[in-house]
Amino acid sequence: MEVSEKAIRTGISGKGFNPERIKEDFPILRREINGYRLVYLDNAATTQKPAVVVDAIRHYYEHTNANVHRGLHTLAEEATAAFESTRDRIVPFINAAKREEIIYTRGTTEAINLVAYTWGKQNIRSGNRIVITQMEHHANLIPWIMLAKETGAELTYIPIDEKGYLDLRDIENIIDSRTILVALTHMSNVLGTINPVAEIAQLAHRRGARILVDGAQAVPHMPVDVRAIDADFYAFSGHKMLGPTGIGILYGKEEILNETNPFNFGGEMISTVHWDRVTWNELPWKFEAGTPNIEGAVALGAALDYLGKIGMENVRAHEKEITAYALKRLSELDHIKIFGPHDIDYRGGAVAFVDRDVHSHDVATFLDTRGVAVRAGHHCAQPLARLLGVTSTTRASFYIYNTNDDVDRLIEALKAMRKYFRHE
Repeated sequence: MEVSEKAIRTGISGKGFNPERIKEDFPILRREINGYRLVYLDNAATTQKPAVVVDAIRHYYEHTNANVHRGLHTLAEEATAAFESTRDRIVPFINAAKREEIIYTRGTTEAINLVAYTWGKQNIRSGNRIVITQMEHHANLIPWIMLAKETGAELTYIPIDEKGYLDLRDIENIIDSRTILVALTHMSNVLGTINPVAEIAQLAHRRGARILVDGAQAVPHMPVDVRAIDADFYAFSGHKMLGPTGIGILYGKEEILNETNPFNFGGEMISTVHWDRVTWNELPWKFEAGTPNIEGAVALGAALDYLGKIGMENVRAHEKEITAYALKRLSELDHIKIFGPHDIDYRGGAVAFVDRDVHSHDVATFLDTRGVAVRAGHHCAQPLARLLGVTSTTRASFYIYNTNDDVDRLIEALKAMRKYFRHE
């Protein structure tokens, strides 16, 4: 189901990107919370959905609902075409080489675990080194902790510096000849840091290692070219880019995926089955056992169309502008400490901060009374929180429908919070 120009006319005007008009495409943003217009600033956790995405799910169930790849009747053929067309849309969206390199998963977490439990178990041995960073989300940390324990491989971390960048001064020694895999985030969900993944990929490949990139926070917010990065694996989620939950993507280079055995067995992922042996299906289906999240894939296609019409360059430019404004306004509050880089060219729109007197959970709870939705906690990055010297932070994260007025509402609510807790 493609998104027409008319369907998103509220978001694009003759003057270009218009976030105020984009808001009109999102029914939930018309809500009021506690008598206040909703200001949704929890986009690093999940984004809201435009009407065209919701409509795509409804249309699928009302008109096309059937299982894919298995039927010759009209509904089955229509469902299969819609399901597979999204795979075709993803290829140019991330500049993959071909559709066989696009594997449907439940999300970034499952995509990374898929690599760990297939390619990882086939290739990682005692004496090998797995390199990750100190800013990883648990989804790109725990699978490698567990695999290192199981195989006897060494798990090594690229440190971060005081500004929230990767400290690459010793990178030639960290990614050494023993390294078999480098796994790192493209953009930190806490610090907002955009990492030099292409440069790190070059070094990894010189050492004979593979590189996996966690793109959950990058793909929704800026143009991503997996071939320019030269990523061997790249993972991201649909729900962080206007799509529904329960659908994600693992990109993998065709030659690597062909050499990798599946780990989830059942229908669809097989070619032939005998009483004592089995052969696998072709790519991409050998990694897609069972009935998939069909409506999720269809709705993700609508989300891709929506973002494609806006243009990812415009998405990135808008987020740089609003994040710069947010950093400026938050820096005016002397009781707030901001984490992560301040150079807007090297960071995304997730801004984590603490109030010197008020716990982050109390901050988030009070902001909700003013209709401002933020996230509080360790953001699935407990080791990073400890490294920063905090138990939790408050995180405001921005997307295409956020405006400077939303940032002003955040600042006003933070000031009101200080008065409420009698710190002003």
